[in-house]
Amino acid sequence: MKQNKYDDPEFFDKYAAMQRSIHGLAAAGEWGDFRDMLPDLQDKRVLDFGCGYGWHCRYARERGARSVVGIDLSEKMLERARAMTHDSNVEYRRLAIEDFDGPEGAFDVAISSLAFHYIERFDAICKRVARVLVPRGEFVFSVEHPIYTALAAQDWHYGPNGEKLHWPIDDYHAEGVRETRFLGNDVVKYHRTIAAYMNALIEAGFAIRKVSELRPTQDMLERHPAWQEEFRRPMFLLIAAQTQPAEQA
Repeated sequence: MKQNKYDDPEFFDKYAAMQRSIHGLAAAGEWGDFRDMLPDLQDKRVLDFGCGYGWHCRYARERGARSVVGIDLSEKMLERARAMTHDSNVEYRRLAIEDFDGPEGAFDVAISSLAFHYIERFDAICKRVARVLVPRGEFVFSVEHPIYTALAAQDWHYGPNGEKLHWPIDDYHAEGVRETRFLGNDVVKYHRTIAAYMNALIEAGFAIRKVSELRPTQDMLERHPAWQEEFRRPMFLLIAAQTQPAEQA
C-alpha cells in the first residue's frame, strides 16, 4: 500500500508546524544516534529513502558526499526540499519507496529516517538495497520501535487522574497493518518485530553493525524533560548494516 498523506494540504500544514519540520535535524531526538551510526560520507554516493524536506541529503553533502539522491512520494515534500537545497549534486525524485530500482552497485550508502514502518514489504526493500549498494556498502535507517507500533492506539494506559501508568503491549507477534492516528488523520503503518527487521537484513545479505533503541542522554533530558518517557518505553529503533565483501557476496 502506497500512502501519500503529505500531499493533503491540511495534513502537510500540520506536519510543517512540527518542531523537526521547522528546525530540522537539531529538533529530531533520534538524530544524535543516527548521525553516530553513519559511516564516513566523504566522496560517497548516497541514497535517501523517504527524504522529506531533504535534511539528511543536505547533511550528507556537508559531510563530503559526492552525490545524493533523495526519493519521496510527496510532491509537497519535494517542493520544500528543492526550495531548501541549492546544490546540483543533490537530486530529488518523486517515487514510492516500493517502486525504487537502480543499477547494481550504484550507491555506497543508503539511509532512511522514519519511513519503513509505512512499507508493507521491508524484506523486499532490503534485497533491493543490497543490490544497488557496493560491497561493504552501508545501510542506516530508523523506524518506530516495534514496542511502539504493536498496538494501533500508540498511547499510554492512563490512571483515573490522567497519569501515565504504563505503555500497553499486545499482539506483538501479530505482524501487519496497524490503522492509527497521526496529526489528526488516519494513517496505515506496518508493525513488525525486532527479529523481523534483523532477519530481513540478514537474509538479504547484510551484516548488522550496530543497533540503537535511543537511550536518552543527560543533555537530551536537560533540554527536553519529556524524553524521560523514553526510559519507560522506546519510541525509535535504529539499525546500521553493511553488505558483504565481494568475495562473500
